[in-house]
Amino acid sequence: MKTKAQLVQYASRSLVAALTVIAFIGCRSAKEEPRSGMPAPAAASTAPVGPAKAAPGVIRIRAGDTAPFTDSKGNPWLADQGFADGETTPRAGDLKIENTEDPGLYRAERYSMTAFSYPLSNGKYTVKLHFAETFEGITGPGQRVFSFKVQDREFKDFDIWVKAGGARRAYVETVPVEITNGKLSITFTPGVENPEINGIEIIPGA
Repeated sequence: MKTKAQLVQYASRSLVAALTVIAFIGCRSAKEEPRSGMPAPAAASTAPVGPAKAAPGVIRIRAGDTAPFTDSKGNPWLADQGFADGETTPRAGDLKIENTEDPGLYRAERYSMTAFSYPLSNGKYTVKLHFAETFEGITGPGQRVFSFKVQDREFKDFDIWVKAGGARRAYVETVPVEITNGKLSITFTPGVENPEINGIEIIPGA
């Protein structure tokens, strides 16, 4: 017959064994829980939601040339584009152009064009049109006169010679506009001789 002390010792060992079995089963169940159809918690995503859309930068187009151009301030100019029609012509690489730090911009031109357009987000812009009279056949005022319209701003009887103060001199016409239909539109109408242009800048903001 077991003594009382032996019974207590036996009961203690049995209790410890039972608790060990329960703990083992609990640990095994916890490890295998994902397989039972209950998905494991997803890790938090570190991927960005998406960058904010960058504000549009200045668009510069050198008219009359298939190669891009970099001006004296390091600004890049795109090659000729956006014109509906017309012709292009280069000038001599050493042609002197006054009233500018970037004579190279005015050593190519597009002429005889009727329209230019460029897709833009709606908003306010400043448009700069660059001109210089470099055609040797023009020898005085009144020999090249044309009109153009930038969005709803019209410039009638525009004479580069008069505006620039002579031949081979740069002149920039600055026009504030508001885009409401998703594109910038410029139209040209010949008068005396053909319209011509050397560059277009499109600057966000007014």
